[in-house]
Amino acid sequence: MRRPVANSRFLASPMLRCRLAAATATVLALAILSACGGAQKKGGIPPAPVTVAESAHKDVPIVLSAIGTVEAYNSVNIKPLVGGEITSVAIKEGQDVNKGDVLFVIDPRPYEAALQQAQGILARDKAQLVSAEAQAKRYADLVKKDYVTAQQYDDAAASAGALQSSVQADEAAVQAARLNLAYCTVRAPIPGRTSNLLIQLGNVMKANDVPVLVLNQITPIYVNFSVPESDLPEIRRQQAEGPLKVSAVLPSGGATFEGELSLINNAVDPNTGMILLKATFPNEDKALWPGSFVQVSLTLGTQKGAVVVPEKAVQEGQQGTYLFVVKPDRTVEMRPITVGQRRNDEAIIEKGLQAGEEVVTDGQLRLFPGAKVEIKGGPAPTQGAGTSPAPRGSR
Repeated sequence: MRRPVANSRFLASPMLRCRLAAATATVLALAILSACGGAQKKGGIPPAPVTVAESAHKDVPIVLSAIGTVEAYNSVNIKPLVGGEITSVAIKEGQDVNKGDVLFVIDPRPYEAALQQAQGILARDKAQLVSAEAQAKRYADLVKKDYVTAQQYDDAAASAGALQSSVQADEAAVQAARLNLAYCTVRAPIPGRTSNLLIQLGNVMKANDVPVLVLNQITPIYVNFSVPESDLPEIRRQQAEGPLKVSAVLPSGGATFEGELSLINNAVDPNTGMILLKATFPNEDKALWPGSFVQVSLTLGTQKGAVVVPEKAVQEGQQGTYLFVVKPDRTVEMRPITVGQRRNDEAIIEKGLQAGEEVVTDGQLRLFPGAKVEIKGGPAPTQGAGTSPAPRGSR
């Protein structure tokens, strides 16, 4: 008897097809892994693509950087020196004024009257003095002829002397009254820019009470900043040779302002170990404003022949600062370094690197000591460590 033939629908069931597909996928995966493992074992880890730059000798300016605060060259709190009613306001808020310009006027009439009164008293006492001096002169002649007693002469001389003192006091009173009258017209003591006004027309002010206006001179202008006390000896040495240049840039960027160092403070702050410096800027365009912050750079000279690399080549790790140096066989060395000044996307390497060595500037994430690299746009690597690199075209 023949054996029964299996149903074709059973062979084509979904469960069987899934098992066959899974088995096929497993076989293919094992084959791919075997091939990759063999390739890796045969060729090793592929070179990491990197970009490099060559360290070079360069004359670099020695610059100290700090955050500075802009300060008015002069700042005056305007207070009226006499009291009275404000009869005229001659300026607007935020206006530029020159030295001597009228700011506001206090009612001068009471002070005009006081001046006239003082002048009248002076005139009266001067007339009395003339009479007393003439009488004392006559008594001086008469006492010699015994026509008057010595006591009468002494009284006449004393009266003339007292009136002379009264006249001097009267002259001082006239001068004070005239000065008070002049104080009724409040003028700008310095050139500058006015603040908001705390007075209005018709207000009654007290003498020397509270400031009613602040006048800031902003041309020229100061910038204050602090540096570590360790830099003080070099700053003083450089300043002895000539003026030190200071540049300032606003946080928003834009133009660079040039000035000169004008003050080294006379003491170091014991709490911070910093010393205050002050620079003067012409500020002719009035771009620097009191109270604003600026990025300050103080130039102390030039470092000749410094070893310089792009700043992006410098890396920070748990063991300190380092960079990757490309050797002639196109492997990399992890080199610890000492970094000096960083400026304009460049870093000065004070220790750990020589001029002419190649450093990695991009692609460091895939690198480790001894890793092979492929320089983007560069020639093929040389064979064997210690051999001379192949000639390179321009990158």
